[in-house]
Amino acid sequence: MSSSSSRAFKDAAYAHLAQVGKALSSPARQEILELLAQAPRTVEVLAGEIDQSMANTSHHLQALKRAALVRSERQGLHVVYSIAGDDVAALLVRLQSVAAHHSAGLEKLTREFFDDPQGLESLDAATLRARMDAGEVVLIDVRPRAEFEVGHLRGALSIPLTELEAHLEELPRDRAIVAYCRGPFCTFSAEAARRLRALGFDARRTDVSVHSLGESGVRP
Repeated sequence: MSSSSSRAFKDAAYAHLAQVGKALSSPARQEILELLAQAPRTVEVLAGEIDQSMANTSHHLQALKRAALVRSERQGLHVVYSIAGDDVAALLVRLQSVAAHHSAGLEKLTREFFDDPQGLESLDAATLRARMDAGEVVLIDVRPRAEFEVGHLRGALSIPLTELEAHLEELPRDRAIVAYCRGPFCTFSAEAARRLRALGFDARRTDVSVHSLGESGVRP
């Protein structure tokens, strides 16, 4: 193999990698990927969830599709988008982890938003599993029920944030309640913990998600 052909190969290979990097360079596209990692969605639903116009949301989806990070399927009158594979979700989890570890600004931002004297600091995966195995905590999934049905953490109860107060009688008061949602930047779990603590429950949140635990996730 000549040096010129080797150079051409490297240039082409890194160009493909750059296309993936470019697709991930938009905050909106990263949020779209996180949502699609939970469950498939239409462009109409995604536009509402990321607070962008239909046109902008469609543009972001096409960029993600060109990078082969999402796929689409027509279902009746709608086009439904889904993540291209669990490895894409794992890539997003890894990106979030690397950024949280190396970006002082991101670490400060998340700490100031989530950690407070009310005990909303996050339980890590090892601590959560140990306390669940010991029967010390009840884990609740506060994402929309459709996301729970696609995949959830073993032993979790589905109690969407929008239905929290309607299911209080299902929650024990002699054990801690731990809420989880989509990942480290999802605010549902913190809101659930705050509401439950205001009602007298011993409540915490966790950054753990279905994809951050890999095979520990349950997919019915």
